[in-house]
Amino acid sequence: MKLTSWLSPAGEPPTLLRWAISILTLARCCHAINFNAVPSANLDLSALGRVGLAGDFNGISLYQFEGQNENGFNTNGSQSILSRFPNGGFANLAAADGGIQAMCAFVTKDGTFQGVVVGGNFTSLGGKESQGVAMFNTTTSQIVPLAGLSGKVNTLLCDQATSTVYVGGEFQTAESKNAIAWVGTAGWTNLPFRGFNAPVTSITKAANNHIIFGGSFTGLLNSTATTSSNTTAEQQIINLSTANITAVQSSTTTGFSDPKNIVCKTDGVDGAGNTWLLADNVPGSWKATFGFGFQPTRLRLWNTHQNGRGTKTWRYTAFPINGIMNFTFIDPTTGQNASCSSECPLSSNSSVKFQDFYFVNLVGMNSFQIDISAFYGSGGGLDGIELFEDDIFSYAINDFNEPTCASITTSSTATSTGPWVVTPSQSSSSNYLTASVTSSTNATVVFQPDIKVSGNYSVNIYTPGCLQDDSCLTRGRVNITGTMASGTANTFTGIEIFQTNNFDKFDQIFFGHIQAGTGAFRPSVTLTPSAGQSLANQTVVAQRVKFILVNSTAGVSNIFEYDPTQATINAADFANSTFDKAGMSLGNGSVTSLATSGSTTFVGGNFSTTTSRNILQITDSGSSALPGGSLNGQVTTMFLNGTTLYVGGTFTNTTSGGINGLSHVAAYDTSKNTWAALGAGVNGLVTNIVPLSLNVTANSPETVITITGGFTKILAFGSNSSITVTGFAVWVPSRSNWLQNLDFSTVTINGVLSSAVDLPGGGSLLSGSLSSSQLGANGAVQLSSTSLTSLPIRIQPSQSQASSSLAKRAVTSQNVSGVVTGLFYENGGRNVTILGGHFSARASNGSTVNNLVFINGSNSDTVTGVGSQISSSSTFLAMAVQEDNLFAGGSVTGTVNNVAINGLISYNLATTTFNAQPPALGPGSVAVKAVAVRPNTQDVYVGGNFAQAGSLGCPGVCFYSTTASQWNRPGSTLGGDANAMIWASATSLIVGGSLTINNANVSVATYDAKAQNWTAATGASNLPGPVTAMTAANSDASQLWLAGTATNGSSFLMKFDGTNWTPIGNILSTGTKILGLQVLTLTKNHAASPLLSVNQALMVTGALNLTGFGNASAALFNGTSFQPFALTTTASNTGGSLSQFFTEKQNFFAQPRKGLAKGFVVLIALAIALGLIFFMVVAGVIAERIRRKREGYIPAPTNSYDRSAGISRVPPEQLFGSLGQSRVGVEKQSAMI
Repeated sequence: MKLTSWLSPAGEPPTLLRWAISILTLARCCHAINFNAVPSANLDLSALGRVGLAGDFNGISLYQFEGQNENGFNTNGSQSILSRFPNGGFANLAAADGGIQAMCAFVTKDGTFQGVVVGGNFTSLGGKESQGVAMFNTTTSQIVPLAGLSGKVNTLLCDQATSTVYVGGEFQTAESKNAIAWVGTAGWTNLPFRGFNAPVTSITKAANNHIIFGGSFTGLLNSTATTSSNTTAEQQIINLSTANITAVQSSTTTGFSDPKNIVCKTDGVDGAGNTWLLADNVPGSWKATFGFGFQPTRLRLWNTHQNGRGTKTWRYTAFPINGIMNFTFIDPTTGQNASCSSECPLSSNSSVKFQDFYFVNLVGMNSFQIDISAFYGSGGGLDGIELFEDDIFSYAINDFNEPTCASITTSSTATSTGPWVVTPSQSSSSNYLTASVTSSTNATVVFQPDIKVSGNYSVNIYTPGCLQDDSCLTRGRVNITGTMASGTANTFTGIEIFQTNNFDKFDQIFFGHIQAGTGAFRPSVTLTPSAGQSLANQTVVAQRVKFILVNSTAGVSNIFEYDPTQATINAADFANSTFDKAGMSLGNGSVTSLATSGSTTFVGGNFSTTTSRNILQITDSGSSALPGGSLNGQVTTMFLNGTTLYVGGTFTNTTSGGINGLSHVAAYDTSKNTWAALGAGVNGLVTNIVPLSLNVTANSPETVITITGGFTKILAFGSNSSITVTGFAVWVPSRSNWLQNLDFSTVTINGVLSSAVDLPGGGSLLSGSLSSSQLGANGAVQLSSTSLTSLPIRIQPSQSQASSSLAKRAVTSQNVSGVVTGLFYENGGRNVTILGGHFSARASNGSTVNNLVFINGSNSDTVTGVGSQISSSSTFLAMAVQEDNLFAGGSVTGTVNNVAINGLISYNLATTTFNAQPPALGPGSVAVKAVAVRPNTQDVYVGGNFAQAGSLGCPGVCFYSTTASQWNRPGSTLGGDANAMIWASATSLIVGGSLTINNANVSVATYDAKAQNWTAATGASNLPGPVTAMTAANSDASQLWLAGTATNGSSFLMKFDGTNWTPIGNILSTGTKILGLQVLTLTKNHAASPLLSVNQALMVTGALNLTGFGNASAALFNGTSFQPFALTTTASNTGGSLSQFFTEKQNFFAQPRKGLAKGFVVLIALAIALGLIFFMVVAGVIAERIRRKREGYIPAPTNSYDRSAGISRVPPEQLFGSLGQSRVGVEKQSAMI
């Protein structure tokens, strides 16, 4: 990692999510970096109990923010500037066409934050041409190219004290090489020493405020201590023989009119065929146009003396700049240095064989013209011309190499084998070769340079950009090997170059000693396509290789200390610098990483001194070995976190040995001077160490350490087994373990992290290429309306049963991995989650269980399986429970209680033992794809790919009677394969698949269990292909949703409303595989649609390709459009798939309670009112009795008394005698009484 420090994030931690992942986002400092939340799914799962998702994945996320996707990390070398979504995923802010090696936050001395400087091996960033370096504006999220540099940036140091960004790498500018500074708002500023003669790999700031450069250099470009080299050793001839040669005003004299006469003529002999002449007494011109670009340093001209003619004055015009060039030369008359431009002289003295003219300015060109303005005798002309350059190139197109007519025994050349064709240069410096190769074809180019002098060389290979020939999608990697001196020990291998660059670039492939070419030995560089790429047809390009002779500087090697206050470099100071002296002590070694802690600077690389190997420390008193010991292999990267220095490389132990586990990565405690292992390390090269903030312990973000490299395993240690990885691992210091070993729910990350940078005010940016998920889980998770949680089981990352180059996992029954089906079992107060598919998991007793597992929530989430009686190669595709009996089917084989099974098993969940097994299905290999229990019966219906059950002929669908323990064939007319089944009622079964009824093809059929006959569903014969998934669209299944695969291989989705089939078109793109369907209720209505109720949505699961979005594993359809719901990733760096949405309760169409009629409402209100009145009356009576009692009222006496004392008897005649009398009579009688 190319950072000098890692600052702890400032401010309060962000909100923690249910997935136990927390990220320090840019929101606190860079408000412009916002993420747009997508509309909520609004699922109402309240009536369904527990809900699960099953599939083939190793990580899963809910789709919550724009920009989330299922894309794997890039394997073509391209990386991006990364930030974090609030839900923990990684967001690409700006994509590069190559790697990003370093970032730093550029803050000027006045505290102004200018942006983040980004450096790497890219030619474009954020869609803008940016050669190796650019500025990322965190306010606008825009890329600002820092033009003027060409090549690769390896390291950056932002120094606020001087408002300077120091840039190091393998690049060149107009006046500097491999090191330069960007100062304040002034832009690029040359350092006093103009850079180095070889790459810079690391820059740090020492305690004395000096800038320390580390790399593989041996000299400065601008120093009085530079040892000069033989300038002619680099010169080679530019090939004029293959250029397009033309002339204006040529002579018409036979043998003298062809302008090509003077090419490859160096003897200066006049005559026909050797001399080109102008017409008599007129000026004219000679022009050469090339298919490649060059920077000439010397022009050699032979004047003609034919018949007293000759060129007197001329000028040289370069194209395409259309500029007249300036020259210096030695005047043959005076012997003095002279200069010329528009009227350069040629001598007419026949004793002057030729004249050399040196270019004052080095200018790139691909064409030039010599205009002859004055002449001797009757006209001008030439006998010969040669053009030289100091650059040593070997071109893939041999016509661009040194001319064979020059009789150079070691001339530059190239040999190509394979289907190479010449591609014209559009924006490149030269034409180049292109080959389209497959795994069965080969293409090779061998470059051989003209090396005249042995010495130290830097070797660069040039790659044309892919935009100009529209080959970006098919570019990949190439392998570079070389032989630099005689003998097998002088070769290099294993250099891989990505050719995915949008614009032209170069990569350094070698730095070191190269032997001069002879008749017996030629240095060579070989380019071939790399093996193991996923491209079906890879486009490979080959252009040129450059060899640069490197000068050296006495007193400078590998490490250089620069004092920013000094305007000039004094070579005498080198001996007084502890850093410079330490660098010189490394000999032919190289420095790859620097890290400063207080007054100590740690140096890592590939070197050996008398006291140190591959790592040392430098203090004011000088350099010394680490007290804890040196390392026995190269150090490639370092990161200092507090007092812990994390180191990665090729080492396996200290030089003295005795510390186990230092395999390619280690931690050095700078306070205790001791080495410590990170577990047992990894099994391959570590190239990057980058910090990352994760919420590992509940609600407590901490810094974890990510490592990236060429390793494939995290090595076993303690009770932790080895783990297969793809070059990426995460060390959690607080747990002293790898994140991949920790048994809790957290994020899953895979890919490459190359650098990180803290931002002013808090937050950070990262660079690399990652795929990530909110929840790391294999095969199955539990779902709530707004979140995902892991199930209490450790399923191993799945590997497909057959290799495939598809972007998605295969989903046929013969090639399935992961969890395919699940259900919740609740009978008898039990709480068991059952998962089936093709996978391995760890049981609670530590054993491995395969393909069918039970998680007993009633018994501390104990995980068990069905034992070894079922073959581990089996795949379970469908399950159903009848009372306490599990019927699980698929591609299942084995022997249970000495009875062979095939396709289906029966297992008692109450006793956790096998039942007596149904007779095996057959013949041969079968697959049960659907199991459904007939309502209110003991019959289990099974559908799939089989033709018989036991000895009973029963194709496609058969049912097993658990009371009679025998198979039965439903009806007699059905054939084919069944993929899905739904009971619409106790007597009506709907089946989808590739079926026949009476030998007529049909995709959906209905079985009447009472009449025992099959009929084709209305219009089913017109469906585009077999049905693979089906679900009810309403409560009585009179309407259906179904999906399948059309005869042309595409997927289809259709709605049946009871009469008509309605296709859902132009929403699902090529590559879609629908595995499951389910109608769900919503908490919030969507817009009206004839296909779905406003409070419903259709959940579609599988491996989906949504038009306008891309891959998703689950999506919700509202009747008009899809919205991604769940995104998955796999360990094989592809999107995963979801096969089933399973629930505890099947209340998918539970109706909300309807309001009562108004009449009932009135009656109820009246009854309530009367009840309240009665209550009030009773309460009043009680209160009155209490009041009277308190006031002394007592009940009336109840003693006996003579009841007749006040009563006289009335004779009957008096009582009835008044009847019929008048009112007066009555009154009289009354008075009598």
